[in-house]
Amino acid sequence: MGDSAARNTPEQTPAAHTSAARTSGPGATGPDPAQPPRAGTPTDAPPTDGSPVPEPYLTELAAGVHAFIQPDGGWCLNNAGFVTDGDATLLVDTAATERRARLLRRRIAESGAPAPRMVVNTHHHGDHTYGNCVFAPEATVIGHASCRHELLAAGQQLHAVWPQVEYGDIRLTAPEVTYTDELALHVGDIEVRLIHPGVAHTTGDTVVWLPRQRIVFAGDLVFHGGTPFVFMGSLAGSLRALQLLRTLDAVTVVPGHGPVTGPEVYDGIERYLQFVLRLAQEGRAAGRTPLEVAREADLGPFAGLAESERLVANLHRAYAELAGAAPGAPLDVVAGFGDMTVMNGGVPMACHA
Repeated sequence: MGDSAARNTPEQTPAAHTSAARTSGPGATGPDPAQPPRAGTPTDAPPTDGSPVPEPYLTELAAGVHAFIQPDGGWCLNNAGFVTDGDATLLVDTAATERRARLLRRRIAESGAPAPRMVVNTHHHGDHTYGNCVFAPEATVIGHASCRHELLAAGQQLHAVWPQVEYGDIRLTAPEVTYTDELALHVGDIEVRLIHPGVAHTTGDTVVWLPRQRIVFAGDLVFHGGTPFVFMGSLAGSLRALQLLRTLDAVTVVPGHGPVTGPEVYDGIERYLQFVLRLAQEGRAAGRTPLEVAREADLGPFAGLAESERLVANLHRAYAELAGAAPGAPLDVVAGFGDMTVMNGGVPMACHA
């Protein structure tokens, strides 16, 4: 899930806790988002007419490999991508609305690639899976076994959080092919490895790794310029997932949200997660609630990250794990999102998809 309210920065909210604009500097979890991607250049650049939500665009990362980037990468504005050899196409994730998924399908066709035969979901959240129905049944949907389970259990999850959004004709389409640890797929002679990192952002994450091209589609294990979100997964597991990502030795990293980057993005995410863990340890020892800790926290080098309200949800997960809860154990969603609304100045986060 990823886009914070317009970017909701009410006057009564302390500056350190509002959804900050995406900038470089000490809070950014990678290179300056204003800079070009590490590999390739946009083939359909965002408009410069001042519209509040720029249109998505394609970036070619290697021969036959593209990222579909949805600025500004906040709540519900995720990235996707596709791999093609000219005869077959594999799609990584879709989009939160029928309109955006159909735009993705059109961009694939305009690139000269055939319609996808396979869709891989990096996890179950609706911004990455709602658009599956635009590609199925022609395409086979693939994901981790827990991704299928969680998607079916969550139902129309985005509708419940943001009922005002025009999602279009969304028919839940869960993975029909599942795996548990690793799975190798092939698009012509391009090898695509699916790797489950354990419970991290969710219980059913998938890392999509192209070893020959040294490109990784990291899903929401990586937010570039935005605050990480581990409320539905595991803080400890997310730290372990970063170590796994490092072992791949990727040159190009496609985050779940934000611009294409490189492996240096992992360092900032790791520092942030360690910061959350320290806050949780100190706050829990003092008998303070996650909301109390979050409201008084000095974000310091992380103040430049967008969606900073996620801090309190991350603290809920850290508190649960410190109390002995299993990674991915369900938490009180109403409490978590309610506390994020408080952190967002009393204004619910907005989905701009």
